[in-house]
Amino acid sequence: MKRLLALLTLAVLALPALADGLPPPVLAALKAAQIPAGSVAVVVQPVDARTPLVAHNGQKPMNPASVMKLVTTYAALDLLGPAYTWKTAALADSAAVDGVLNGNLYLRGSGDPRFSIEHLWALLRQLRVRGVRQIGGDVVLDRAVFNVPAIDPGAFDDKPMRPYNVGPDGLLINFRALRFTLLPAAGRPQVLMETPSEGLRVDNQLRAGEGACGNNWKDFVNVRLIPENNGNRLEFSGTYSAQCGEKPLNLAPLPADTHAAGLIRALWQELGGTLAGQVRGGTTPAGARLLAEHESSALADAVRDINKWSNNVMARQVFLTLGNANGPASAERARQRIGDWLNRRGLGFAELVIDNGSGLSRSERISADSLNRLLLDAWKNPVMPEFISSLPIVGIDGTMKKRLKESGATGRAHIKTGTLDGVKTAAGYALDAQGRRVAVTFLINDPRAAAGGPAIDALINWVAQRRAGEKAPALENE
Repeated sequence: MKRLLALLTLAVLALPALADGLPPPVLAALKAAQIPAGSVAVVVQPVDARTPLVAHNGQKPMNPASVMKLVTTYAALDLLGPAYTWKTAALADSAAVDGVLNGNLYLRGSGDPRFSIEHLWALLRQLRVRGVRQIGGDVVLDRAVFNVPAIDPGAFDDKPMRPYNVGPDGLLINFRALRFTLLPAAGRPQVLMETPSEGLRVDNQLRAGEGACGNNWKDFVNVRLIPENNGNRLEFSGTYSAQCGEKPLNLAPLPADTHAAGLIRALWQELGGTLAGQVRGGTTPAGARLLAEHESSALADAVRDINKWSNNVMARQVFLTLGNANGPASAERARQRIGDWLNRRGLGFAELVIDNGSGLSRSERISADSLNRLLLDAWKNPVMPEFISSLPIVGIDGTMKKRLKESGATGRAHIKTGTLDGVKTAAGYALDAQGRRVAVTFLINDPRAAAGGPAIDALINWVAQRRAGEKAPALENE
């Protein structure tokens, strides 16, 4: 009889359980952060189970912040394929004669999310190798693959020079960013301009700061772009603490055409070429002939960069690429294609609101239930390995590198994070103590959301240490 009771008990404990509450460690962390349970949504479900272990506020539409990238990147991997690539082409009206290209050179973009300075250099070098020494006309920047309005880079958080605020661009070059290095020195700190930009001059007015170097050291460095007759001056002022040591600072201070012109002129000159005309926007004529071409790495690599490091600019590029099926891409086309794809997969999310696909938005909405269904669906998809491997590994890399280090969850979960003012989120997969894969979604929308990180970590740790049969208790008061 005792053996029978023991077997019955094990059978009951092994059944999936629908919990209306949250694990005690999560409740304790929320209480410490003064975040009410009504401001959070949590769903936890093993990928091979029919019902969740934890389901709290699952149907409530919430702002997911960068967790929205899961929708964009999964859709891209499934619709475009992990091996999809972008091609950036150099074309001309005619062939070069004795090293001189009479007429314009056209750089035609395809929406490549990471066409970097190295790739631009390699494309220009292809021209030099093919005998082009002088460009007699203009360099025309063709961005027509995307049909998107210009955005105000300071509209979101009043930080217009931060690279994450750069808008999508059919010919995005080096994320439209310039890299600087700050160094302490006797007296005035140094500002080294790592990225070449013809016509841009650095005006260093920084002062040595006192005290420790906090995580907000960038807030003490002021940068101002000042137009001049012969180019632009970038003025650095404020303070930089000697205790900061050497720090990189990536900025996006220039308009798209100006940024491209500075890079192209500098690199073309380094390669020994000359340019008679201007660098300007425009379109490629139908009769232009292909001179050289750069093919990007595979979409799977771009998705990894997007999710590991929460790259907003790249996410927006991939999102718009989804809307490029028939004619120039637009956000509306991309939304429609994602919506159709979700419906075909039986994932019609009635509450879903997609703005730009990156999560850098106040209007995007999705529920924890919907994100959980997305994660479960991705687990069964052939692109699952590429999708999961793109997510940060807890305590190891990406945006989760410094969280839950040396805990029971280290290396046992792939989690995408998201943060905005009033928003703290996470979603992905974790292995429990018996090696069972579990989908995890945690959304916080609350004025005190910034303090919610320990609650999210507590849930991930609880799942990683959970054994079969353990479930969360029901909440008494929400």
